[in-house]
Amino acid sequence: MPAVLERPVLARAGKREWLGLAVLMLAVLLVAVDNTVLSFAVPSLSQALAPTGTELLWIIDIYALILAGLLVPMGSLGDRFGRRKMLMIGTAGFGLVSMGAAFAPSAEALIGARALLGFFGAMLMPATLSIIRNMFVVPGQRRIAIAIWAAGFSGGAALGPIVGGTLLEHFWWGSVFLLAVPVLIPLLVFGPRLLTESRDPNPGKIDPLSIGLIMATMFPLVYGIKTVSTHGLGTASLVPMAIGLLFGAAFVRRQLRRPEPMLDVRLFRNPVFSGSISANLLSVFAQVGFILFLSQHLQLVLGLSPRDAGLMMLPGLALTIVSGLAVVKVVRRVRPAYAVASGLVFSAIGYTVVLLTGQQDNPLGLIIAFMILGIGVGSAETISNDLILASVPPAKAGAASAISETAYEVGAVLGTAVLGSILTAGYRNGIVLPEGMDPTAASAASETLGGAVEAAKSLAGPQAADLLASAQAAFDSGVVATSTIGILLMLVAAGAALVALRSVAPDSGEPAADEQPAVSAGGNTN
Repeated sequence: MPAVLERPVLARAGKREWLGLAVLMLAVLLVAVDNTVLSFAVPSLSQALAPTGTELLWIIDIYALILAGLLVPMGSLGDRFGRRKMLMIGTAGFGLVSMGAAFAPSAEALIGARALLGFFGAMLMPATLSIIRNMFVVPGQRRIAIAIWAAGFSGGAALGPIVGGTLLEHFWWGSVFLLAVPVLIPLLVFGPRLLTESRDPNPGKIDPLSIGLIMATMFPLVYGIKTVSTHGLGTASLVPMAIGLLFGAAFVRRQLRRPEPMLDVRLFRNPVFSGSISANLLSVFAQVGFILFLSQHLQLVLGLSPRDAGLMMLPGLALTIVSGLAVVKVVRRVRPAYAVASGLVFSAIGYTVVLLTGQQDNPLGLIIAFMILGIGVGSAETISNDLILASVPPAKAGAASAISETAYEVGAVLGTAVLGSILTAGYRNGIVLPEGMDPTAASAASETLGGAVEAAKSLAGPQAADLLASAQAAFDSGVVATSTIGILLMLVAAGAALVALRSVAPDSGEPAADEQPAVSAGGNTN
């Protein structure tokens, strides 16, 4: 009688794992809030610290530059030394540096603090996702956990403007950094009790040269992309990107030649892995680019406060969370390729609504558009992140998580750079300045909508009204081009997802035959 092959029985997550997930969400919320809250503090910190224009750009940008450069090395180090250990170190460091940043006496000190926040933040994010991969080994439970993890990002994006706006109405600019302290203390207290340590049982050697090469790749690449949003395509943006790509080629070449690479770049030959990374990146691209336009339109065109603008965005962010949780049940019966592609099509529909309603004074059309986009982003991000993690063994979850996080960061800066540049170009081509303006004020007004709003405060009534009307119309004129590019990108991405992910079948949420539990630090399975 032939032998019957039995599928491995994996332990379902219990109460401890779900409580551990709740603790992990504190770190996710914190990083998500930190990504959005600083922009609202820029006016008050500019008055207090009097940074130069260059210093102000570094205050804003240095966090993302350091974070993007260190995500992959920190993910690999977490695989080697332990994901929980990296999470605890990152948590403690992030909290302490946040307290220092809140009382920074100068722009230079704040730049240094923001760089350190990027350093410790790079420890946090790969650790959270890789710990989830090892705590939730049953695919159905893992997808729910990843949906909750993605919801933490959306919730943080919603809380940033609301909490930041509220704090800045009552306290000084540094209060936005102190948000980290009450959030991180429970993580430090309960994390060691609820989160099981896990690591790669057979880690490769530490490769300092590979770490240096990936940093030399990501830092100039992200810097160049960010420069596009402020100076457009030119030497200042193309040279850093070219340098980053050269170092990136050297990094890939080294990984292919090493018997134990820091990052197995052969993963990208797997269409499911590379397709999921692309879908994740473009979903974030769509959401961040949309928020960039929506936040400015609500505040600078419609005159809402940061807090009220944040409240207007809540329905869309709430639907992001709901759709991310709902899609977990959908993929039990529908191929993940259809779920991801449908999410990207929803994003395209959202941009279509913006194309039709974005130049109206009533914000209802934009709010509906953001709700539609939220449905698409929530479903596409949840499934793409799950497929990324499912494509690698649990022991390599840190490196895979780092790639997913890097795609998130690159998608965010691309959304700001590409769509922001189009908005800026439309604004600069459409703005008409009143005669007799001060040259400094005229220069500021011709660059950005925010500059025009500030310049209008120094003008007489009729001139101020004319400038504001022209500036607002010029800003909204970029909506057509921005929305068109958003629609085309999302539709192309949806088609690519259908092709790349077509081999993945729907499942009932039970473990696949090749799912193996990870080995924890103590030699037990998670």
